[in-house]
Amino acid sequence: MSGPVSSHNEWDPLEEVVVGVVDGAMLPDWNVINKVTVPPGSWETIEEVSGADGTPYPPEMIEPAKEDLEQFVDILQTAGVRVRRPDPIDFAAGFSTPSWQVGTGFCAANPRDVFLVIGDEIIEAPMADRGRQFETWPYRRLLKEYSAAGARWTAAPRPQLLDDLYDDDYRVPEPGEPIGFVTTEFEPTFDAADFVRAGRDIFCQRSHVTNQAGIDWLRRHLGDDYRIHVLESRCPQAMHIDTTFMPLAPGKVLVNPEFLDLASLPPVLRDWDVLVAPEPVHTDSNPIGVVSGWVNMNVLMLDERRVVVERNQEPMIQAFKEWGFTPVPCSFESYYAFAGSFHCATLDVRRDGPLRSYFPA
Repeated sequence: MSGPVSSHNEWDPLEEVVVGVVDGAMLPDWNVINKVTVPPGSWETIEEVSGADGTPYPPEMIEPAKEDLEQFVDILQTAGVRVRRPDPIDFAAGFSTPSWQVGTGFCAANPRDVFLVIGDEIIEAPMADRGRQFETWPYRRLLKEYSAAGARWTAAPRPQLLDDLYDDDYRVPEPGEPIGFVTTEFEPTFDAADFVRAGRDIFCQRSHVTNQAGIDWLRRHLGDDYRIHVLESRCPQAMHIDTTFMPLAPGKVLVNPEFLDLASLPPVLRDWDVLVAPEPVHTDSNPIGVVSGWVNMNVLMLDERRVVVERNQEPMIQAFKEWGFTPVPCSFESYYAFAGSFHCATLDVRRDGPLRSYFPA
């Protein structure tokens, strides 16, 4: 049995990680959020390539993603990291509440979306997507194991996800218009992937799945030991912070020059090196644009130096070398179809490092 969870930073030496699986993945049939968070025009391409809503991902997408996953897992294990995997479940099964029903779930490809590890606590996120309400089920065996070993296991209040949570009048803003979101403040919701950790300081963003009520709930839950800083994303499809802002090491943070105003970053970062991500490389290997075009930023730190990067993102690899990091290339473009890359596909449940503050009080 592994020990309790313990993870304070995005960069402490990685000891144990949960890696997602793509078996049983479904094209969800409830798409209020999906249609506003994928790049413009991509949802039609998704349906053309993958099939209609509520259908299984085809084998020709599943198998290449599994091959990329195995390469990634091999890199992690070679680096001495213990890799855990969730149990397969049938995402084709529909489910309902007293107020709504959906025909299918989604997948267990991205544990980072559904869980937030803060120190010795693992928090189940109150996700805004109706189709993802039972996405924690494949991980229950692991959650019970970590709990038995001493981890604090918390579930945020499960949202009702009534129609009041979604803005029927929402439309994607035109260039120059204020950024808005399809979710309202009806109740607290957040995806765990909208938060990244730097010791006692946590950075997050308001997005289509994370509302201010959700941020406020987490702030109250964590108490005075942590400070939460909210970044203002300029991305109309904002969902998950790991293609916008990524702490890489003490004093170094990777930022997206398109989604963030570098002059308006939180004052606590004034003494940090702000590393501007290079333009991403777009290839023909990813036929559907489920993820952000800046997926080159979605990297995984093995420690303060080693960073897993997509093999085709050569400008990103070169930039890491120039910044003093050691890039570890890995093919992962086939995984993009499941709405994630290295950071999304992992939940770092144990990293070797103490809780400390990297910023003045």
